[in-house]
Amino acid sequence: MKDIILFDYWRSSASYRVRIVLNLKGVPYTSVPTSLLENEHKARAYVARNPQGFVPMLSIDGHDLTQSLAIIDYLDAQYPDPAMVSSNPADRARTLAQALIIAADIHPVDNLRVLRYLKEQMGQSQEAIDTWYRHWITEGFTALEAMAPEDGLFGGDLPNLADVCLVPQMANARRLDTPLDAFPKLVRMDAALTALPAFAAAHPDQVKPE
Repeated sequence: MKDIILFDYWRSSASYRVRIVLNLKGVPYTSVPTSLLENEHKARAYVARNPQGFVPMLSIDGHDLTQSLAIIDYLDAQYPDPAMVSSNPADRARTLAQALIIAADIHPVDNLRVLRYLKEQMGQSQEAIDTWYRHWITEGFTALEAMAPEDGLFGGDLPNLADVCLVPQMANARRLDTPLDAFPKLVRMDAALTALPAFAAAHPDQVKPE
């Protein structure tokens, strides 16, 4: 089997998700840091393999896979234990809905390229941009808090895709000083998840290049 290579950026929450799942499934991989700040994701050779020029990209089984949830879906098919979504259709749909609140609703509008556009093309101040960032986190977290269980994780006893998406977004929320008092269930789950070795090893502080 050829080496599995993850092209990622240490602070990218989408990359963080994939690192968590690789760790949960015990899949060994080699990391290739790809700096968003230095535009390494826009290099010609990289874009030839990943036309969007985003991170993460996972080179596996002769494929260059892109988009974090698509990568995780592939890993779930190839390495089914532990499963990130249930085989029960209703439970699967519920988990996907929770995960997509983060991956489709919060994350895209708080992405670095959007924040750069707000500053460089729209002339917004850093204060205004930070307010924008916190607004979309708060809106999404309000819905997730209502969906969260009183005990346990989104996945019950074991983390699932929604839990995998939650932890990186909680890290982003804290980095931007987003108030979290209104989200006690999310805070509780985040504390339980980040204590797990697979999540702890994937944390940006653990993979940040020297």
